[in-house]
Amino acid sequence: MQTIFIMVKCELGRAYEVAEAAMETEQVSEVFSISGQYDLHFKCYLPDDMDVGRFVMGIQKIPGVKDTFTLITFKAFS
Repeated sequence: MQTIFIMVKCELGRAYEVAEAAMETEQVSEVFSISGQYDLHFKCYLPDDMDVGRFVMGIQKIPGVKDTFTLITFKAFS
C-alpha cells in the first residue's frame, strides 16, 4: 500500500463540490479544507501496483479542479 497526499487548488466557489466528488473515489481516505495556496488536501492510499500518475490525472479531471501538487511518501513513523 502506498500513501500519497494531493493538494488541490479549486475554481472559486467549487471546493465543497470537489471535496464531495473526491470522497467518492475509493482510494481517497480523507479530504481536508486548508488555508494557503491550495484549497483542499487529500490523503490517499493506493495499491502498490497502481500507477500514481494516472490516479492523479483522474483527480485532475474532477470538475472544479484547477491545479494539484502531489507528495509521495516514503515511510510512516508511528
